[in-house]
Amino acid sequence: MNDDRPVLLETRGTCMHLTLNRPRALNALSHTMVRLLDEALARAEQDEAIASVLLSGAGDRGLCAGGDIRALHDDARASGRASLEFWRDEYRLNARIARFPKPYVALMDGIVMGGGVGVSAHAGIRVVTERSRVAMPETAIGFVPDVGGTRLLAAAPGELGTHLALTGRSVGAADAILCGLADHHVPVRLLPALTESLGRPPGPPGPPGPTGPGTSVADIVQGYATDPPAGDLAGQRDWIDHCYAADTVEDIIRKLRASGVPAAQTVADELLTKSPLALKVTLAAVRRAARLDSLEAVLDQEFRVSSRAFEHPDFVEGVRARIVDKDNAPQWKPGSLAEVDDQEVARFFAPLGPGEQELALAPGPADTSARDGQDEQGGQDEQGG
Repeated sequence: MNDDRPVLLETRGTCMHLTLNRPRALNALSHTMVRLLDEALARAEQDEAIASVLLSGAGDRGLCAGGDIRALHDDARASGRASLEFWRDEYRLNARIARFPKPYVALMDGIVMGGGVGVSAHAGIRVVTERSRVAMPETAIGFVPDVGGTRLLAAAPGELGTHLALTGRSVGAADAILCGLADHHVPVRLLPALTESLGRPPGPPGPPGPTGPGTSVADIVQGYATDPPAGDLAGQRDWIDHCYAADTVEDIIRKLRASGVPAAQTVADELLTKSPLALKVTLAAVRRAARLDSLEAVLDQEFRVSSRAFEHPDFVEGVRARIVDKDNAPQWKPGSLAEVDDQEVARFFAPLGPGEQELALAPGPADTSARDGQDEQGGQDEQGG
């Protein structure tokens, strides 16, 4: 008999195994799932019998394709507020995962996008496979990377994170590791054995080994790790770092076109299909995130940005065009980069208004808009799911 609970919880030995269980929806996160994960981690943190947590996704298509975009779209169309409360709890969960005091192993197999990155890439031990596709694809639907994604992308080598944030492109195992989104590659065929090993009751202390007594969780995972298939980004660093170092989206596109690299030309064309406003806010968000001193401060910023993006017509239009009607012909407003002014971008980072509650995860004032606005807007150049 099928178990239709959205999150499955099983304790094996000293390992709490959490499984996202909506395989027909690519394990997309609902508010209920976020609450269940948070409650489970709170219990695991306090339970001395639990030494580690393992997160995986049901089915073989992916860990998690992100939040339930259709539900968010319907809420936005109805001028609802449920999505904001979903993000409030989701971002708190992201922070809990990042600060979780026990080994938290995330199996990032298959599709891992948006909110799926949030519940996995902040983990202490992140495992990708040969079929992993990791992405923050928000700009395609008129949204901006969130779930702490702007911090992760800002920390990637060179301008790789800027490239992934603006294009929303997915990466495989090697590139996810290169960008700091994952730690180890374990072949799909070894995942059952890895899961079993993590669930074995610990034996008496002894010398470390691949899975023997006294072996740490990190060493167990390392014992199954292999070299991933070759990636693409390492060989593209020269043009990516050069072009994305520009201060504005317009200048990035100009540099891509002038580079003489066919792949860069393709990217320039691709960027022009994204929401112009989302592109400019995303660039600003990633660059602001690089200057913030904690994940909590970044999540506070992202909550402001998400709140404003949720209100903007580009989000509803982007989801309609890409996911609902699938005509892939969104009518963005504004329709061009030139029409997006600095003040509109800055509005996404301003403190929330009367009747709106800040996320307020970071101690002290969260307002970076006044401090950063000057050195950032020579276009809305600088700044993110």
